[in-house]
Amino acid sequence: MERPVGSECLQMRVGFIGLGIMGRPMALNLAKAGHELVVPERASLTDDLRSTATVLPSPAEVASAAEVVILMVPDTPDVEAVLFGEGGVAAALKPGTLLIDMSSISPTATKDFAARVNARGCDYLDAPVSGGEVGARNAALTIMIGGPKAAFDRALPLFQAMGKNITLVGEENGAGQTTKVANQIIVALNIAAVSEALVFASKAGADPARVREALMGGFASSRILEVHAERMIKRTFDPGFRIALHQKDLNLALQAARELEVALPATANAQQLFSAVAAAGGAGQDHSALVRALEKLASHEIG
Repeated sequence: MERPVGSECLQMRVGFIGLGIMGRPMALNLAKAGHELVVPERASLTDDLRSTATVLPSPAEVASAAEVVILMVPDTPDVEAVLFGEGGVAAALKPGTLLIDMSSISPTATKDFAARVNARGCDYLDAPVSGGEVGARNAALTIMIGGPKAAFDRALPLFQAMGKNITLVGEENGAGQTTKVANQIIVALNIAAVSEALVFASKAGADPARVREALMGGFASSRILEVHAERMIKRTFDPGFRIALHQKDLNLALQAARELEVALPATANAQQLFSAVAAAGGAGQDHSALVRALEKLASHEIG
C-alpha cells in the first residue's frame, strides 16, 4: 500500500495484531486517519480489512514491516505468546520500533514484557482502553498510557485516531494497566449498585424504567445508569463487553491486591456475582447481565 503524497510527516506504518470486536474498528480508524495498516493473515479477516490493509503471512512479518506495532488481544498469556512465543513479534522488531500494547493485562507482567522489549532497542507503551465496541467504532475510546513521554508523543497521533480521552498516567510501564484495573473495579461496582437498586425498586412495585428516568436527573446519575440500566430493563444482553472479560479484569485486580496487601471486598463480591451468571451459561453476555445473579437471589426479574 503506497503512502499518499505529502503525508510522510503524519502517516505511520502500523502493524495491528488482534482484530476482534475492539481491534477491528480501532485498526480501521487508524487507516481512516491516513496511517498505513499492516495485519497478519487470518481466515477471520473481514473484507474491509483486506481491502484496506497490507496482509502479511505472520505476526513476526508484520512486526518486521512496521514502525509501530499495536497489540489488542484478550489476556496476559495471549500478549506473552504473541510477543515471545515461537515466531513471536519481539524477535522480529527492528531497533527503534514502538510497541504499543492496548490489551488489558497484568500490570506486573507488563513491566517484565516492557523490559524485554526495551532490551531489543524498542520503546514500549501499555495503553489499555475503555469505551467498549461503541467507543472503538466511534474513535471515542478512553486510553490510559504508561511509558516514556517521548514514546507517548510519537504515538499520540495514533491514539487521537482511536480515542478522545487520552492520558499519559505515568512514565513507568504498568501505569496504564494499573489505571485500567482501577477503571474495571469502578465499572463493576457501579453495575452491581445499579442492579441492586433496580431489583429492589422493581420488587417493591415501582416501574424500573421510570425509576431509572427519575434517577438520571439526580446525584445517582451515571453512564452505567444511563446505558447498562436500559439494557437490564430491555433485556438486551448482547455483548458490548463480555462478562468473561470483566471476570478476567477483576481477577487482575484481586491478584494485584494480594501482592499489595490491599483489601478489595466489594470487588470480590462483584466477581462472585459475575461468576454466578457465568456458571448459569452467561459468560458470553454483556456485563450488564450481572443483574441476573441478583434477580435469582430475589426470585424476581425486572423488565
